[in-house]
Amino acid sequence: MEKREQSPSLVEPQEIEYRYLELETLLPTPSITLPPSAGQSAPPEAPDLRKYTSPFLWPKWRKTMMTSIACTVTALAGYSAGEGSPASKVLCAKWGISNVVYNLNITIFCIGFALAPMFLAPFSEINGRRPIFVASGVLFVACLIACGGTHVFAGYLIARFFQGVGASTFSTMVGGVISDIYHAEDRNTPMSLFSGAALFGTGLAPMIAGAIVSHTTWRWIYYSHAIASAIFVVIIYFFFDETRGSVLLSRKAKALNTYYEKLEEAGHFGVIIAAEDSDKKSVRRIRWKVKSDEQRDSLLHMVQISLYRPVHMLFTEPVVFFFSLWVSFSWATLYLQFGSVPLVFETSYNFDLEQVGAVFTSMVVGVIIITLLSIWQDKLARKYKLFSDAPESRLYFACGASVLLPIGLFWFGWTSYPSIHWISPALAVGCATMGIFSVYLATFNYLADTYHRFASSAIAAQSCCRNLLGGVFPLVTAAMFTNLGYPAASSILGGIGTALTLVPWVLAFFGSRIRARSKMASELAR
Repeated sequence: MEKREQSPSLVEPQEIEYRYLELETLLPTPSITLPPSAGQSAPPEAPDLRKYTSPFLWPKWRKTMMTSIACTVTALAGYSAGEGSPASKVLCAKWGISNVVYNLNITIFCIGFALAPMFLAPFSEINGRRPIFVASGVLFVACLIACGGTHVFAGYLIARFFQGVGASTFSTMVGGVISDIYHAEDRNTPMSLFSGAALFGTGLAPMIAGAIVSHTTWRWIYYSHAIASAIFVVIIYFFFDETRGSVLLSRKAKALNTYYEKLEEAGHFGVIIAAEDSDKKSVRRIRWKVKSDEQRDSLLHMVQISLYRPVHMLFTEPVVFFFSLWVSFSWATLYLQFGSVPLVFETSYNFDLEQVGAVFTSMVVGVIIITLLSIWQDKLARKYKLFSDAPESRLYFACGASVLLPIGLFWFGWTSYPSIHWISPALAVGCATMGIFSVYLATFNYLADTYHRFASSAIAAQSCCRNLLGGVFPLVTAAMFTNLGYPAASSILGGIGTALTLVPWVLAFFGSRIRARSKMASELAR
């Protein structure tokens, strides 16, 4: 045990002992003389340590409040991606650009969304999640106002990039918040709500934005979003508590050490500690330290690791690679709908802008249904003990539900004819979205359960791939569906989706063997 500095104030000089603190450590009682003797003053008030309680031990109402706030801002972040799509015709005419060039705003948004977490993650380890949430929220609202107020396309693209940077925290870091406050066995319901919120917001955007553009100016797409987001930034500031355990522990150690120093200034030295092998007690001067603080690298090195490790895992861990491929395709399909739905329903059914927006109701309803099914199946499985504790049990739901993605794609393409009622391809959009949800949820759950302390890097890898590919698809949607035809274009996508549905099946049967060969996950497979 490390020992430092001596106190000449004591009759028998005693060195300070530095001990490691955990959130569950039972704190010794300070040695306080009451009433104070000669040379002593009244002891200072003890710090309130309740705010440093482990998030796992928070009451249910507090966890529910935190989950609700986190999922709502996730929906607001998801809303950002496609909110500008209904304004494409208006803004293309205003700025004299093509629809493909205009869709660069989605690509630029996704680049900011994909890259920002690589740099922000180390700051959250040092400063906690709450400061990143507040700062990102302020940036997010400012960029929404800038998007609504811009008069040039270049300014619009810059604002969209930084909007993606701000939105990334509200999506990628929420999974970490849920992991901070829920143990793995209790995580399915909040993770289902998180996944549902991301897709719910994505579908809600074109639905509401289409009505806004039809009845008022396109600028109110962003102004209305900014108002709603600003309200939640205020809520985050006042009600969102820090959840990262290592940060709470460091703050607790600092508060205790400051308290001990004030006690000694008042003439009260040491704390009462019981001997391990007897009932005897002794008074010792101690200070607390935290292992994570000592083991933490410099900020620059942490940023380097944050950039390097996800890429390294992407190409060295088969699980990370195939999950990234699977979820990236699914996410690209989601973003493709921003272009394919207006194209199909305007040309085949002569829908106006507001009616096209209403088609996305199918996506919203599909998300609600599949989220409720996901929560129900998990509770049913636990009730009848159908699943084991292995990470592969997280994939059973996805094995069946992910098939809805290729089914929805084939369905959409082969029923997009004027002779077939419009409700059919509209329902297909909802079906495909339900499949996308299952892929998204399975990816987060399986990577978190498999890689544990490397989970953030594994999730960062898939998140980067997912958003970069998602940003590319809107650029090619119109050309793909126009040149190949609606059935052929959807069939190609459906075929790829069908092939990728093998991913959860392979891991469900052989996941333990694959994990056993991994240097980062093998310890969990034994």
